[in-house]
Amino acid sequence: MRVLVTGATGTVGRHLVTHLHEAGHEVRALTRRPASAGLPAGVHVVAGDLSDVGTLGPAFDGVDAVHLITFGGDDDLTNGPGLVALAERYGIRRATVLGGWSPTGVESALAAGGIDWTVVQPKEFMGNAREWADEIRTAGTVSMLATFPSAVVHEADIAAVAAHALTEDGHGGRSYPLTGPQALTPAERVRILAEVTGRDITLVHLTEDEERARLKGHGYDDDYVEFGIQLATDPPEAAGVVLPTVEAVTGRPARTFTLWAQENAELFRAAD
Repeated sequence: MRVLVTGATGTVGRHLVTHLHEAGHEVRALTRRPASAGLPAGVHVVAGDLSDVGTLGPAFDGVDAVHLITFGGDDDLTNGPGLVALAERYGIRRATVLGGWSPTGVESALAAGGIDWTVVQPKEFMGNAREWADEIRTAGTVSMLATFPSAVVHEADIAAVAAHALTEDGHGGRSYPLTGPQALTPAERVRILAEVTGRDITLVHLTEDEERARLKGHGYDDDYVEFGIQLATDPPEAAGVVLPTVEAVTGRPARTFTLWAQENAELFRAAD
């Protein structure tokens, strides 16, 4: 099949491009900066901005399926109907979309259109632990307010589910909530990182005011900061529920956080 992957240089997008390419599909990868994409040889990298439908004709022309994201830069896309109309104009038959905390106009436009669509909805990326890397490298600590368990999912598993939905029958009109194989607290993830990297890492539990200061220090606006506080203090019950979706769709068990930590250990080791 000929598949267009938008968000191709993102965390999930890179895995999806690689998965499809290694499976023998013809992959077209959309990025705003093709020269720095760094994708596998044989992948056709094309320029385009998902927030500007006028730039996307050459990318959409001639493909059978498309993987969509719902954001451009840091903002939710507002041109979902235009994206779906463009896909329909070029005869694209299937689409997957990487869902977030709540539906956007992209999901709504797919549901109202004539393309077979599948929403791939991870609860929380294992890769969110990358945000801890600087503090671990410099101080050997992870400072945060949240203590609740989360069934974090490997980005490669998100991509694998999307690849199956894009290239196989039977996934149209489905929403796939995705988790990893374990619900782990921050303390448990920190312990795994310590074991994998062979260094002491301490979890520092912050107060709400300290967490606000930490989030603001990362440049987040007030609305996001308060959302973070609410999530940490009153997490959704579903956050810790492990689901069988990855194995049900792909036929293989979901990858563990230990594996993710082994793959990314160098991010957390102190510089020599």
